[in-house]
Amino acid sequence: MTHASIFLTSAALGLVVLTGGAYAVLYSAGLARSSLRLERAGYVCYGGQLLIVLAVCLASPLGWLWKVFIAVSGVAYGFIPPVTWRLLDTLHHDRSP
Repeated sequence: MTHASIFLTSAALGLVVLTGGAYAVLYSAGLARSSLRLERAGYVCYGGQLLIVLAVCLASPLGWLWKVFIAVSGVAYGFIPPVTWRLLDTLHHDRSP
């Protein structure tokens, strides 16, 4: 591993976290405001995140176990905002008569 490859890998992983956060914020804002545009922007961020994860898995000098962990984490990011939204919606909107 060179210094440059370590820097590029860490920068890419930082972008994974940023795009994951952007996905969560835009997705949630889209649902809260009933804005399909914001929700779709969130999905675009998630798509970008998956592309960065793919690039890290293919081009970084990380070991295979780390690459598997990053790939699984990238897929798991996709489920977190919808599941969290449903949980919070259920908790805060009591639908019993």
